[in-house]
Amino acid sequence: MSSTLRSDASAAPIANPPGRAGDRPTGNPSGDPSGHRTGHPKPPSLLHQPKAVWAVAFACVISFMGIGLVDPILPALASQLKATPSQVTMLFTSYLVVTAVAMLITGFVSSRIGAKRTLVAGLAIIVVFAALAGTSGTVGQIVGLRAGWGIGNALFIATSLAVIVGSASGGFSGAIILYETALGVGIALGPLVGGELGGISWRGPFFGVAVLMLIALVATLILVAPTPPPARKVSITEPIRALRHRGLLTLALTALCYNWGFFTLLGYAPFPMKLGTHQLGYVFTAWGVLVAVFAVFAAPRLQARFGIARTLYANLALFAVNILIVGLATDHKAILITAVIVAGVFIGVNNTITTQAVMTVAPVDRPIASASYGFVRFIGGGLAPYFAGRLAERFNIHVAFYVAAVVVVIGIGILASGHKLLMAAEKQTLIDSEEEALIEELGSAS
Repeated sequence: MSSTLRSDASAAPIANPPGRAGDRPTGNPSGDPSGHRTGHPKPPSLLHQPKAVWAVAFACVISFMGIGLVDPILPALASQLKATPSQVTMLFTSYLVVTAVAMLITGFVSSRIGAKRTLVAGLAIIVVFAALAGTSGTVGQIVGLRAGWGIGNALFIATSLAVIVGSASGGFSGAIILYETALGVGIALGPLVGGELGGISWRGPFFGVAVLMLIALVATLILVAPTPPPARKVSITEPIRALRHRGLLTLALTALCYNWGFFTLLGYAPFPMKLGTHQLGYVFTAWGVLVAVFAVFAAPRLQARFGIARTLYANLALFAVNILIVGLATDHKAILITAVIVAGVFIGVNNTITTQAVMTVAPVDRPIASASYGFVRFIGGGLAPYFAGRLAERFNIHVAFYVAAVVVVIGIGILASGHKLLMAAEKQTLIDSEEEALIEELGSAS
Protein backbone atom coordinates (compact mmCIF):
# COMPACT_ATOMS: atom_id res chain seq x y z
CA MET A 1 0.00 0.00 0.00
CA SER A 2 2.76 2.39 -0.75
CA SER A 3 2.09 3.41 -4.33
CA THR A 4 0.01 6.45 -5.25
CA LEU A 5 -3.36 6.57 -6.93
CA ARG A 6 -3.30 7.62 -10.55
CA SER A 7 -5.81 10.30 -11.45
CA ASP A 8 -6.97 8.70 -14.70
CA ALA A 9 -10.07 6.59 -14.97
CA SER A 10 -8.09 3.37 -15.33
CA ALA A 11 -6.49 3.76 -11.92
CA ALA A 12 -5.38 0.67 -10.11
CA PRO A 13 -6.86 -0.08 -6.68
CA ILE A 14 -6.31 2.95 -4.53
CA ALA A 15 -3.22 2.88 -2.42
CA ASN A 16 -1.79 4.95 0.37
CA PRO A 17 -0.17 8.05 -1.17
CA PRO A 18 2.85 9.83 0.22
CA GLY A 19 2.08 11.76 3.37
CA ARG A 20 -0.72 9.45 4.37
CA ALA A 21 1.17 6.41 5.51
CA GLY A 22 -0.07 6.86 9.05
CA ASP A 23 -3.70 7.06 8.02
CA ARG A 24 -4.06 3.40 7.24
CA PRO A 25 -2.51 0.20 8.60
CA THR A 26 0.13 -1.40 6.43
CA GLY A 27 1.81 -4.75 6.10
CA ASN A 28 0.22 -8.06 6.99
CA PRO A 29 -2.03 -7.34 9.96
CA SER A 30 -3.34 -10.87 10.25
CA GLY A 31 -0.02 -12.26 11.39
CA ASP A 32 -0.51 -15.18 9.02
CA PRO A 33 2.82 -15.96 7.34
CA SER A 34 0.97 -16.79 4.15
CA GLY A 35 -0.37 -13.27 4.03
CA HIS A 36 -4.00 -14.44 3.86
CA ARG A 37 -6.57 -12.41 5.76
CA THR A 38 -8.75 -14.34 8.18
CA GLY A 39 -11.81 -13.54 10.21
CA HIS A 40 -14.60 -11.10 9.54
CA PRO A 41 -14.53 -7.34 10.01
CA LYS A 42 -16.17 -6.06 13.17
CA PRO A 43 -18.29 -2.91 13.21
CA PRO A 44 -16.25 0.14 14.26
CA SER A 45 -16.48 1.03 17.94
CA LEU A 46 -18.06 4.46 18.22
CA LEU A 47 -18.53 4.69 21.98
CA HIS A 48 -14.97 4.05 23.17
CA GLN A 49 -13.20 7.23 22.16
CA PRO A 50 -10.51 9.43 23.74
CA LYS A 51 -11.81 12.49 25.58
CA ALA A 52 -10.26 14.75 22.96
CA VAL A 53 -12.34 13.10 20.22
CA TRP A 54 -15.54 13.64 22.21
CA ALA A 55 -14.61 17.28 22.78
CA VAL A 56 -14.10 17.85 19.06
CA ALA A 57 -17.24 15.87 18.21
CA PHE A 58 -19.28 18.03 20.60
CA ALA A 59 -17.88 21.15 18.97
CA CYS A 60 -18.81 19.64 15.58
CA VAL A 61 -22.40 19.21 16.76
CA ILE A 62 -22.61 22.88 17.74
CA SER A 63 -20.87 23.99 14.55
CA PHE A 64 -23.31 22.06 12.36
CA MET A 65 -26.20 23.42 14.37
CA GLY A 66 -25.32 26.74 12.74
CA ILE A 67 -26.43 25.40 9.34
CA GLY A 68 -30.08 24.81 10.23
CA LEU A 69 -30.27 27.23 13.13
CA VAL A 70 -31.70 30.11 11.09
CA ASP A 71 -34.23 27.98 9.20
CA PRO A 72 -37.17 28.46 11.60
CA ILE A 73 -36.59 32.22 11.89
CA LEU A 74 -36.31 33.01 8.15
CA PRO A 75 -39.98 34.04 7.73
CA ALA A 76 -39.86 35.99 11.01
CA LEU A 77 -36.70 37.81 9.91
CA ALA A 78 -38.28 38.68 6.57
CA SER A 79 -41.38 40.04 8.33
CA GLN A 80 -39.77 41.89 11.24
CA LEU A 81 -36.83 43.33 9.32
CA LYS A 82 -38.91 44.08 6.21
CA ALA A 83 -36.81 41.97 3.85
CA THR A 84 -37.67 39.79 0.86
CA PRO A 85 -37.18 36.00 0.97
CA SER A 86 -34.18 36.24 -1.40
CA GLN A 87 -32.57 38.84 0.89
CA VAL A 88 -33.11 36.66 3.94
CA THR A 89 -31.69 33.57 2.25
CA MET A 90 -28.44 35.52 1.91
CA LEU A 91 -27.88 34.38 5.52
CA PHE A 92 -27.10 30.98 4.00
CA THR A 93 -25.28 32.34 0.99
CA SER A 94 -22.84 34.61 2.83
CA TYR A 95 -22.17 31.94 5.46
CA LEU A 96 -21.56 29.05 3.05
CA VAL A 97 -19.78 30.89 0.23
CA VAL A 98 -17.31 32.43 2.69
CA THR A 99 -16.94 29.02 4.34
CA ALA A 100 -16.13 27.57 0.91
CA VAL A 101 -13.49 30.15 0.05
CA ALA A 102 -11.98 30.06 3.54
CA MET A 103 -11.58 26.28 3.18
CA LEU A 104 -8.66 27.04 0.87
CA ILE A 105 -6.62 28.57 3.71
CA THR A 106 -7.31 25.96 6.39
CA GLY A 107 -4.34 23.75 5.51
CA PHE A 108 -2.08 26.77 5.19
CA VAL A 109 -3.07 27.92 8.69
CA SER A 110 -3.09 24.56 10.48
CA SER A 111 0.30 23.55 9.04
CA ARG A 112 1.80 26.66 10.64
CA ILE A 113 0.07 26.87 14.02
CA GLY A 114 -1.02 23.25 14.56
CA ALA A 115 -4.42 21.56 14.61
CA LYS A 116 -5.43 22.54 18.16
CA ARG A 117 -4.74 26.24 17.68
CA THR A 118 -6.63 26.15 14.39
CA LEU A 119 -9.63 24.55 16.10
CA VAL A 120 -9.50 27.13 18.90
CA ALA A 121 -9.18 30.03 16.43
CA GLY A 122 -12.17 28.77 14.44
CA LEU A 123 -14.33 28.33 17.54
CA ALA A 124 -13.38 31.76 18.90
CA ILE A 125 -14.31 33.44 15.61
CA ILE A 126 -17.70 31.70 15.60
CA VAL A 127 -18.40 32.80 19.21
CA VAL A 128 -17.65 36.44 18.40
CA PHE A 129 -19.59 36.66 15.14
CA ALA A 130 -22.58 34.65 16.39
CA ALA A 131 -22.91 36.98 19.38
CA LEU A 132 -22.56 40.08 17.19
CA ALA A 133 -25.25 38.73 14.83
CA GLY A 134 -27.62 38.65 17.78
CA THR A 135 -27.09 42.37 18.31
CA SER A 136 -27.76 43.32 14.67
CA GLY A 137 -30.54 45.60 13.55
CA THR A 138 -30.78 44.85 9.83
CA VAL A 139 -30.65 41.83 7.52
CA GLY A 140 -27.56 43.31 5.86
CA GLN A 141 -25.69 43.38 9.16
CA ILE A 142 -26.61 39.76 9.91
CA VAL A 143 -25.54 38.69 6.41
CA GLY A 144 -22.15 40.35 6.90
CA LEU A 145 -21.65 38.81 10.32
CA ARG A 146 -22.67 35.37 9.04
CA ALA A 147 -19.85 35.77 6.54
CA GLY A 148 -17.39 36.27 9.39
CA TRP A 149 -18.95 33.27 11.11
CA GLY A 150 -18.19 31.30 7.93
CA ILE A 151 -14.44 31.95 8.27
CA GLY A 152 -14.43 30.38 11.71
CA ASN A 153 -16.62 27.57 10.46
CA ALA A 154 -14.15 26.70 7.68
CA LEU A 155 -11.14 26.66 10.03
CA PHE A 156 -13.01 24.40 12.39
CA ILE A 157 -14.73 22.00 9.96
CA ALA A 158 -11.71 21.08 7.83
CA THR A 159 -9.44 20.66 10.86
CA SER A 160 -11.97 18.78 13.01
CA LEU A 161 -12.47 16.10 10.34
CA ALA A 162 -8.71 15.54 10.15
CA VAL A 163 -8.42 15.42 13.98
CA ILE A 164 -11.25 12.90 14.34
CA VAL A 165 -9.93 10.70 11.53
CA GLY A 166 -6.48 10.77 13.12
CA SER A 167 -7.56 10.16 16.72
CA ALA A 168 -10.78 8.14 16.79
CA SER A 169 -10.87 4.44 17.58
CA GLY A 170 -12.70 2.13 15.22
CA GLY A 171 -10.52 2.85 12.20
CA PHE A 172 -11.07 5.15 9.25
CA SER A 173 -14.67 4.14 8.51
CA GLY A 174 -15.55 4.42 12.20
CA ALA A 175 -14.09 7.94 12.30
CA ILE A 176 -16.15 8.99 9.28
CA ILE A 177 -19.32 7.60 10.88
CA LEU A 178 -18.52 9.45 14.11
CA TYR A 179 -18.01 12.69 12.19
CA GLU A 180 -21.25 12.21 10.25
CA THR A 181 -23.03 11.40 13.52
CA ALA A 182 -21.94 14.78 14.87
CA LEU A 183 -23.08 16.39 11.62
CA GLY A 184 -26.46 14.68 11.77
CA VAL A 185 -27.06 15.49 15.44
CA GLY A 186 -26.05 19.11 14.84
CA ILE A 187 -28.33 19.44 11.82
CA ALA A 188 -31.17 17.86 13.83
CA LEU A 189 -30.71 20.08 16.89
CA GLY A 190 -30.12 23.30 14.94
CA PRO A 191 -33.73 23.81 13.83
CA LEU A 192 -35.04 22.75 17.25
CA VAL A 193 -32.85 25.26 19.09
CA GLY A 194 -33.59 27.86 16.42
CA GLY A 195 -37.33 27.27 16.74
CA GLU A 196 -37.44 27.36 20.54
CA LEU A 197 -35.16 30.36 21.00
CA GLY A 198 -36.56 32.02 17.89
CA GLY A 199 -40.02 31.79 19.42
CA ILE A 200 -38.76 34.18 22.10
CA SER A 201 -36.88 36.47 19.73
CA TRP A 202 -35.14 36.06 16.38
CA ARG A 203 -31.97 37.12 18.23
CA GLY A 204 -32.16 34.11 20.55
CA PRO A 205 -30.64 31.48 18.22
CA PHE A 206 -27.54 33.61 17.60
CA PHE A 207 -26.87 34.19 21.28
CA GLY A 208 -27.61 30.51 21.97
CA VAL A 209 -24.97 29.31 19.51
CA ALA A 210 -22.45 31.80 20.90
CA VAL A 211 -22.89 30.33 24.40
CA LEU A 212 -22.73 26.71 23.21
CA MET A 213 -19.67 27.39 21.08
CA LEU A 214 -17.99 29.02 24.07
CA ILE A 215 -18.55 25.78 26.01
CA ALA A 216 -17.07 23.81 23.08
CA LEU A 217 -14.11 26.18 23.00
CA VAL A 218 -13.39 25.60 26.70
CA ALA A 219 -13.73 21.82 26.27
CA THR A 220 -11.29 21.89 23.34
CA LEU A 221 -8.77 23.94 25.30
CA ILE A 222 -8.92 21.52 28.23
CA LEU A 223 -9.27 18.10 26.57
CA VAL A 224 -7.42 18.33 23.25
CA ALA A 225 -3.67 17.89 23.62
CA PRO A 226 -1.40 20.54 22.08
CA THR A 227 -0.43 19.65 18.54
CA PRO A 228 2.80 21.05 17.11
CA PRO A 229 2.74 22.22 13.50
CA PRO A 230 3.62 19.43 11.04
CA ALA A 231 7.09 19.32 9.52
CA ARG A 232 5.77 20.12 6.05
CA LYS A 233 4.11 23.49 5.49
CA VAL A 234 1.05 23.42 3.23
CA SER A 235 0.92 25.91 0.38
CA ILE A 236 -2.19 28.05 0.11
CA THR A 237 -2.65 26.78 -3.46
CA GLU A 238 -2.55 23.04 -2.63
CA PRO A 239 -6.34 22.57 -2.23
CA ILE A 240 -6.87 24.06 -5.70
CA ARG A 241 -4.07 21.98 -7.22
CA ALA A 242 -5.56 18.86 -5.61
CA LEU A 243 -8.64 19.30 -7.80
CA ARG A 244 -6.52 18.32 -10.80
CA HIS A 245 -7.02 14.74 -9.61
CA ARG A 246 -10.02 13.45 -11.46
CA GLY A 247 -11.46 11.34 -8.65
CA LEU A 248 -11.50 14.21 -6.16
CA LEU A 249 -12.86 16.69 -8.71
CA THR A 250 -15.60 14.30 -9.82
CA LEU A 251 -16.87 13.69 -6.31
CA ALA A 252 -16.56 17.37 -5.39
CA LEU A 253 -18.62 18.48 -8.41
CA THR A 254 -21.18 15.79 -7.66
CA ALA A 255 -21.38 17.12 -4.11
CA LEU A 256 -21.83 20.67 -5.46
CA CYS A 257 -24.89 19.52 -7.41
CA TYR A 258 -26.23 17.55 -4.48
CA ASN A 259 -25.71 20.49 -2.12
CA TRP A 260 -27.60 22.71 -4.54
CA GLY A 261 -30.65 20.53 -3.96
CA PHE A 262 -29.95 20.18 -0.22
CA PHE A 263 -29.72 23.90 0.47
CA THR A 264 -32.56 24.85 -1.84
CA LEU A 265 -34.74 22.73 0.44
CA LEU A 266 -33.14 24.00 3.63
CA GLY A 267 -33.07 27.66 2.62
CA TYR A 268 -36.31 28.15 0.71
CA ALA A 269 -38.77 25.41 1.73
CA PRO A 270 -39.75 27.25 4.97
CA PHE A 271 -41.51 30.02 3.01
CA PRO A 272 -44.26 28.03 1.24
CA MET A 273 -44.97 26.06 4.45
CA LYS A 274 -46.38 29.19 6.10
CA LEU A 275 -45.76 27.84 9.60
CA GLY A 276 -44.85 29.57 12.84
CA THR A 277 -41.33 29.60 14.24
CA HIS A 278 -41.90 26.68 16.64
CA GLN A 279 -43.66 24.57 14.00
CA LEU A 280 -40.85 25.13 11.49
CA GLY A 281 -38.38 24.10 14.15
CA TYR A 282 -40.21 20.81 14.69
CA VAL A 283 -40.47 20.06 10.96
CA PHE A 284 -36.77 20.57 10.35
CA THR A 285 -35.85 18.73 13.53
CA ALA A 286 -37.74 15.68 12.22
CA TRP A 287 -35.86 16.12 8.95
CA GLY A 288 -32.55 16.37 10.83
CA VAL A 289 -33.28 13.24 12.89
CA LEU A 290 -33.67 11.29 9.65
CA VAL A 291 -30.38 12.79 8.41
CA ALA A 292 -28.63 11.53 11.54
CA VAL A 293 -30.24 8.09 11.63
CA PHE A 294 -29.64 7.29 7.98
CA ALA A 295 -26.09 8.72 8.05
CA VAL A 296 -25.09 6.55 11.00
CA PHE A 297 -27.12 3.34 10.63
CA ALA A 298 -28.48 3.01 7.10
CA ALA A 299 -25.60 4.36 4.99
CA PRO A 300 -22.98 1.78 6.12
CA ARG A 301 -25.45 -1.07 5.57
CA LEU A 302 -26.49 0.16 2.14
CA GLN A 303 -22.86 0.60 1.16
CA ALA A 304 -21.99 -2.90 2.39
CA ARG A 305 -24.87 -4.46 0.46
CA PHE A 306 -24.93 -2.47 -2.79
CA GLY A 307 -21.54 -0.75 -2.90
CA ILE A 308 -20.61 2.93 -3.11
CA ALA A 309 -21.48 3.47 -6.76
CA ARG A 310 -24.92 1.87 -6.91
CA THR A 311 -25.95 3.38 -3.58
CA LEU A 312 -24.99 6.90 -4.67
CA TYR A 313 -26.66 6.60 -8.08
CA ALA A 314 -29.94 5.39 -6.57
CA ASN A 315 -29.82 7.81 -3.67
CA LEU A 316 -29.24 10.87 -5.86
CA ALA A 317 -32.00 9.79 -8.26
CA LEU A 318 -34.48 9.41 -5.40
CA PHE A 319 -33.38 12.75 -3.96
CA ALA A 320 -34.06 14.46 -7.32
CA VAL A 321 -37.56 12.91 -7.36
CA ASN A 322 -38.07 14.09 -3.78
CA ILE A 323 -37.17 17.68 -4.69
CA LEU A 324 -39.48 17.50 -7.71
CA ILE A 325 -42.33 16.47 -5.40
CA VAL A 326 -41.55 19.44 -3.13
CA GLY A 327 -41.76 21.73 -6.16
CA LEU A 328 -45.11 20.26 -7.23
CA ALA A 329 -46.55 20.37 -3.70
CA THR A 330 -45.77 23.95 -2.64
CA ASP A 331 -49.54 24.61 -2.47
CA HIS A 332 -50.28 21.41 -0.55
CA LYS A 333 -48.93 21.85 2.96
CA ALA A 334 -49.18 18.24 4.20
CA ILE A 335 -47.41 16.78 1.14
CA LEU A 336 -44.82 19.56 1.20
CA ILE A 337 -43.94 19.01 4.87
CA THR A 338 -43.80 15.23 4.45
CA ALA A 339 -41.54 15.48 1.39
CA VAL A 340 -39.15 17.87 3.16
CA ILE A 341 -38.89 15.56 6.17
CA VAL A 342 -38.33 12.49 3.96
CA ALA A 343 -35.49 14.33 2.20
CA GLY A 344 -33.47 13.72 5.36
CA VAL A 345 -33.20 10.05 4.36
CA PHE A 346 -31.36 10.81 1.14
CA ILE A 347 -29.23 13.58 2.62
CA GLY A 348 -28.06 11.34 5.48
CA VAL A 349 -27.07 8.48 3.18
CA ASN A 350 -25.29 10.79 0.74
CA ASN A 351 -23.32 12.64 3.43
CA THR A 352 -21.70 9.53 4.88
CA ILE A 353 -20.94 7.64 1.69
CA THR A 354 -19.64 10.63 -0.27
CA THR A 355 -17.38 11.81 2.57
CA GLN A 356 -15.84 8.36 2.92
CA ALA A 357 -15.41 8.04 -0.85
CA VAL A 358 -13.68 11.44 -1.05
CA MET A 359 -11.28 10.63 1.76
CA THR A 360 -10.44 7.33 0.07
CA VAL A 361 -10.14 8.42 -3.56
CA ALA A 362 -8.14 11.60 -2.95
CA PRO A 363 -4.40 11.00 -3.59
CA VAL A 364 -3.40 13.84 -1.23
CA ASP A 365 -3.23 14.38 2.52
CA ARG A 366 -6.67 14.15 4.06
CA PRO A 367 -6.76 17.72 5.42
CA ILE A 368 -6.05 18.99 1.89
CA ALA A 369 -8.68 16.65 0.43
CA SER A 370 -11.18 17.89 3.02
CA ALA A 371 -10.43 21.53 2.15
CA SER A 372 -10.69 20.94 -1.61
CA TYR A 373 -13.93 19.02 -1.29
CA GLY A 374 -15.40 21.53 1.14
CA PHE A 375 -14.52 24.44 -1.13
CA VAL A 376 -16.42 23.04 -4.10
CA ARG A 377 -19.45 21.61 -2.32
CA PHE A 378 -20.10 24.65 -0.12
CA ILE A 379 -20.09 26.88 -3.20
CA GLY A 380 -23.14 24.93 -4.39
CA GLY A 381 -24.75 25.09 -0.96
CA GLY A 382 -24.15 28.82 -0.68
CA LEU A 383 -25.45 29.87 -4.10
CA ALA A 384 -28.54 27.64 -4.12
CA PRO A 385 -30.76 29.48 -1.56
CA TYR A 386 -30.08 32.87 -3.14
CA PHE A 387 -30.85 31.69 -6.67
CA ALA A 388 -33.92 29.86 -5.38
CA GLY A 389 -35.22 33.18 -4.07
CA ARG A 390 -34.42 34.99 -7.30
CA LEU A 391 -36.06 32.29 -9.44
CA ALA A 392 -39.16 32.35 -7.25
CA GLU A 393 -39.41 36.14 -7.60
CA ARG A 394 -38.73 36.10 -11.35
CA PHE A 395 -40.96 33.15 -12.26
CA ASN A 396 -42.74 31.29 -9.45
CA ILE A 397 -41.86 29.24 -6.40
CA HIS A 398 -42.18 25.92 -8.26
CA VAL A 399 -39.34 26.78 -10.64
CA ALA A 400 -36.78 27.09 -7.83
CA PHE A 401 -37.31 23.45 -6.86
CA TYR A 402 -37.54 22.20 -10.45
CA VAL A 403 -34.13 23.73 -11.16
CA ALA A 404 -32.71 22.14 -8.00
CA ALA A 405 -33.99 18.71 -9.09
CA VAL A 406 -32.35 19.13 -12.52
CA VAL A 407 -29.03 20.13 -10.92
CA VAL A 408 -29.06 16.96 -8.79
CA VAL A 409 -29.66 14.89 -11.95
CA ILE A 410 -26.67 16.63 -13.54
CA GLY A 411 -24.71 15.47 -10.49
CA ILE A 412 -25.58 11.86 -11.32
CA GLY A 413 -24.11 12.35 -14.79
CA ILE A 414 -20.92 13.83 -13.36
CA LEU A 415 -20.62 10.93 -10.92
CA ALA A 416 -21.09 8.40 -13.73
CA SER A 417 -18.21 10.00 -15.66
CA GLY A 418 -15.84 8.82 -12.92
CA HIS A 419 -17.36 5.37 -12.46
CA LYS A 420 -14.06 3.47 -12.67
CA LEU A 421 -12.49 5.68 -10.01
CA LEU A 422 -15.54 5.17 -7.83
CA MET A 423 -15.21 1.40 -8.15
CA ALA A 424 -11.53 1.68 -7.21
CA ALA A 425 -12.47 3.69 -4.12
CA GLU A 426 -15.01 1.04 -3.24
CA LYS A 427 -12.41 -1.73 -3.49
CA GLN A 428 -9.93 0.21 -1.35
CA THR A 429 -12.58 0.95 1.29
CA LEU A 430 -13.26 -2.77 1.61
CA ILE A 431 -9.55 -3.56 1.95
CA ASP A 432 -9.08 -0.86 4.59
CA SER A 433 -12.11 -2.03 6.59
CA GLU A 434 -10.79 -5.60 6.67
CA GLU A 435 -7.33 -4.52 7.77
CA GLU A 436 -8.60 -2.17 10.47
CA ALA A 437 -10.97 -4.80 11.85
CA LEU A 438 -8.20 -7.41 11.97
CA ILE A 439 -5.83 -5.03 13.76
CA GLU A 440 -8.54 -4.30 16.36
CA GLU A 441 -9.08 -8.04 16.86
CA LEU A 442 -5.35 -8.61 17.35
CA GLY A 443 -5.18 -5.65 19.73
CA SER A 444 -8.05 -7.07 21.80
CA ALA A 445 -6.50 -10.52 21.85
CA SER A 446 -3.15 -9.21 23.07
